[in-house]
Amino acid sequence: MELIILGATFFGFLVLGVPVAFAIGLSAICTILYEGLPVAVIFQQMMSGMNIFSFLAIPFFVFSGELMLHGGVADKIVQLAKNLVGHIRGGLGMSNVVACTLFGGVSGSPVADVSAMGAVMIPMMKKEGFDTDYAVNVTTHASLVGALMPTSHNMIIYALAAGGKVSIGALIAAGLLPALVLMVCMLVAAYAVAVKRGYPAGKFPGWPAVFRSFAAALPGLLIVGIILAGILSGVFTATESAAVAVTYTILLTFFIYRTMTMPNFLRAAAKAVKTTGVVLLLIGVSTMFQYLMGLYEVADFAGEMMSRVSTQPWVIFLLINVILFVLGTFMDMAATILICTPIFLPIAMKAGMDPVQFGMLMLINCALGLNTPPVGTTQFVGCAIGGISVGAVMRTILPFYAALIAALMFVTYVPAFSLWLPRLLMGYKG
Repeated sequence: MELIILGATFFGFLVLGVPVAFAIGLSAICTILYEGLPVAVIFQQMMSGMNIFSFLAIPFFVFSGELMLHGGVADKIVQLAKNLVGHIRGGLGMSNVVACTLFGGVSGSPVADVSAMGAVMIPMMKKEGFDTDYAVNVTTHASLVGALMPTSHNMIIYALAAGGKVSIGALIAAGLLPALVLMVCMLVAAYAVAVKRGYPAGKFPGWPAVFRSFAAALPGLLIVGIILAGILSGVFTATESAAVAVTYTILLTFFIYRTMTMPNFLRAAAKAVKTTGVVLLLIGVSTMFQYLMGLYEVADFAGEMMSRVSTQPWVIFLLINVILFVLGTFMDMAATILICTPIFLPIAMKAGMDPVQFGMLMLINCALGLNTPPVGTTQFVGCAIGGISVGAVMRTILPFYAALIAALMFVTYVPAFSLWLPRLLMGYKG
């Protein structure tokens, strides 16, 4: 009965339009009160969930991404991408994919990625004669790669939701190949749609222009290399790398590029504080939720239900993907990670999946949810920039969705995509 109350109240609050964090917290409170447990349990679980040193990485990575967004780094990355692939059929679409991938590496946030790249690329593509739905779909889907990059704070959240079963450093290394796979799949989709619609190719500006744009963009792109090199060499931990990222970004935008202004700096700081507050609230209330799920053995119950469907690992993985995708369509990325990891990670591990590989599967599924209504944060931002309705974009979304699902299948059923780099660079034994 307690489990029914927990699930029914949670989904009931979501249906009523209650924000996810409050829906999680209120459903946990209802269940605790029904159980007759001391109300102090609520506050104990919330504080224990948030009072973790590794969570210091979250505000720093968020702040670093906001500084990159407001510091003018996007323009230099766009110019590099345009010079590299702009001469291919549908060149601006291809440039958009590469630019979103590169900026996702320095921002670590799909929402920041689509905000920065969308503001530059969507109006540019519309001006050059590309359809608005194409411009928005390319931008919103390619921006999802930010969830897999070393600066992604969602990796930190997953590592802690996994209960110490996975190294943050291994996750950071593991994200690089899936990010590359995702970019390639998106390039194929963008090219295929460009050919079908007869979009023109641009002109190659020559290698000198490519090298000049690369030199201009390189200081911003170095943040990924600095984080990886520092963690792999043991110079600093994954948590300390976030503080290094902020320090480097401030020096870059104020003193190297000289594109940061004090009003933009204050905007970046305010947005980072707001985002951090939302994430930490989610972490606190999700800890209560996880406590109750552990108390009622939800993971065991879910595993038993799946085993009744099939005992084949590939079927189990497919079911997990479907469930995560559906949940991700109406829940925030952090909430999905915090709630679903304790349930599905043990099931996936029992079926033979490494926790690092499961982390990549989880992040891609959650990223898919960011581009799917009713939540669809990145899609709503892209549509707002492009001045087009979500319905119009959804009508032509299938090629781009197919690219994302193809990348998800590669990561799900080919462990080497997630595990090769951690084993090569860190001696990971998983």
